Amino acid sequence: QVQLVESGGRLVQAGGSLSVSCVVSGQAFSSYVMGWFRQAPGKEREFVTAISRTGGNRYYADSVKGRFTISRDNGKNMVFLQMNNLKSEDTAVYYCAADHRYSRKWEDMRYWGKGTLVTVSS
Repeated sequence: QVQLVESGGRLVQAGGSLSVSCVVSGQAFSSYVMGWFRQAPGKEREFVTAISRTGGNRYYADSVKGRFTISRDNGKNMVFLQMNNLKSEDTAVYYCAADHRYSRKWEDMRYWGKGTLVTVSS
């Protein structure tokens, strides 16, 4: 069984920075493509970013490109999301997700955390 637990979400001012993380229990972490998705109130869950198994490839939604950075530590079973120059529209619950294949569709991701709330005040 694979379990994902996010942490680090909090209230932050617009223009500020925040790092959230996700720890994954279970074996074979390095076999999973890891992704971050987010869901704002009243909106659908959307793709934010993903990272390949070795970390060699990273993918970003246009809305966060240049501001967010995804990284992973396969030795610690963790994936990180560094968010800079935050905007009010970044306010959402951020979810960590895992699957053996890369996809920008949340429906394709097999494992999910419960999310961590990021609120950006303007």
